[in-house]
Amino acid sequence: MQGRESSLSPLVRHLLQLLNMFPLTVENKRVAQLLLSTGTCPRCIFRFCGVDFHAPYKLPYKELLSELQKFLEAEEDELVSEVPNPPPKKIRLQEPEDQIDGMDSLSQNGEGKLSVTEDGSSSSKNSNLNVCNVCLGILQDFCEKEFIKKVCQKVEASGFEFTNLVLSVSFPPQLSVREHAAWLLVKQEMGKQSLSLGRNDIVQLKEAYKWITHPLFSEELGVPIDGKSLFEVSVVFAHPETVEDCHFLRAICPECFKPAKNKQSVFTRMAVMKALNKIKEEDFRKQFPCPPDSPKAVCTVLEIECAHGAVFVAGRYNKYSRNLPQTPWIIDGERKLESSVEELISDHLLKVFKAESFNFSSSGREDVDVRTLGNGRPFAIELVNPHRVHFTSQEIKELQQKINNSSNKIQVRDLQLVTREAIGHMKEGEEEKTKTYSALIWTNKAIQRKDIEFLDDIKDLKIDQKTPLRVLHRRPLAVRTRIIHSMETRYVDEHHFRLSLKTQAGTYIKEFVHGDFGRTKPNIGSLMEVTADILELDVEVNHFIVEMPVYTLSSTKIMLLKH
Repeated sequence: MQGRESSLSPLVRHLLQLLNMFPLTVENKRVAQLLLSTGTCPRCIFRFCGVDFHAPYKLPYKELLSELQKFLEAEEDELVSEVPNPPPKKIRLQEPEDQIDGMDSLSQNGEGKLSVTEDGSSSSKNSNLNVCNVCLGILQDFCEKEFIKKVCQKVEASGFEFTNLVLSVSFPPQLSVREHAAWLLVKQEMGKQSLSLGRNDIVQLKEAYKWITHPLFSEELGVPIDGKSLFEVSVVFAHPETVEDCHFLRAICPECFKPAKNKQSVFTRMAVMKALNKIKEEDFRKQFPCPPDSPKAVCTVLEIECAHGAVFVAGRYNKYSRNLPQTPWIIDGERKLESSVEELISDHLLKVFKAESFNFSSSGREDVDVRTLGNGRPFAIELVNPHRVHFTSQEIKELQQKINNSSNKIQVRDLQLVTREAIGHMKEGEEEKTKTYSALIWTNKAIQRKDIEFLDDIKDLKIDQKTPLRVLHRRPLAVRTRIIHSMETRYVDEHHFRLSLKTQAGTYIKEFVHGDFGRTKPNIGSLMEVTADILELDVEVNHFIVEMPVYTLSSTKIMLLKH
């Protein structure tokens, strides 16, 4: 053992010291020899031998292969002496290598024997065995530092701002088929030793890949890997050579492979796993080789993508123009007005956050000719895939000022970063909110001050409003009961007066004034026994004050604060 350790690198010697032994034991030797001879890589051998601690997987691949080869060449008594605490379970020791079923022919003709050259690189008399027949190279080339550096270079060139990340990998679905075939092979071999191997005893490929690569990514990028991070780096692998490995499953289990609108192929990992759980072992063996054939090439990387989860900005806006819609006003593909509240705010946020797109939402909406005064209307903007996400409170104030200086049609206040949950909070209880309006009313008949004074005494008036004709094209037909909490009048002249109203949110004020051809009952016209119409309307105050939890992004966590 000392002679073997003297030839190892310091890293390998350190890891072996931590382990106090090579992770495989006599119990594993038969399986390890079988898998290696059929073209399985050392890390996949570890997985099938149930090695569930991280350190062995992190060994450099060439040295790991060398160690495995030496382990398999060692005599049994040497292996036993290396195990300080042999497992108490009774294990039937293997027969001499030339008596192992199905392996004597391999050793005789030399095919399938993996050797290590003087420079430490792996070679094989059968070149097909260079690429693992189970992971298709995932745990070989794609775990090495050279590949990690290439991915990190793309991440750094993406222009995203991040203090941690989550790594997402997508493997070809046929890997599940190949792993199933290898499992059946190992299961059969272990049965000869009166041992068993369940599917859950195998270390998952993604787990092993994570153990190896997460520390390397973290070291290279200088940030921690965090499963809750909003910044995601996704790597998608493919293997065109073996893409048809899954196809036989569709003929046997057609119910598992149903087309989906958002899926390019029916052969998804979930569908394949569902079919593998249903298929009988004997049917699988008839359709797919156990062990799986060795491929000629490793996987390819289809794409390396970076994306940041949405961030949310909220605040309140005042609208001072009577010629400005809340959102772009487009009818039959033709734009009616050049701008909107949404665009006057969002255009600035898109540039500063370097986001791809946005979604605007608000607590209610006003018509194009209605001003929004008082405290302003609560709004929130979802910024999709932002490249910049870290802002100081001073920078947010400056952004608010920039928006306000860009137009005299709107003003923004209380601009802040908020959580996703706060958006739902903004929408809660909209029907219970109280709003105050100010309207300029015209009547066809001449009026005196005494003709409008009775309106001041009406409290909590219930009205029924059928969906207004002007919004019937976008709202379902229904009758909605609303409450006019109070009214206050101010006489202007014999055909005009000012009307201030406190109403339940969702009340159609214009229709309450003119009646909408009798669709709103009662209405100002019917109460006064005149024909009435509304000339101007302002939303004076929104009494519902939204308390939104805001967040600041730190290097390690999201901190919730109360605004």
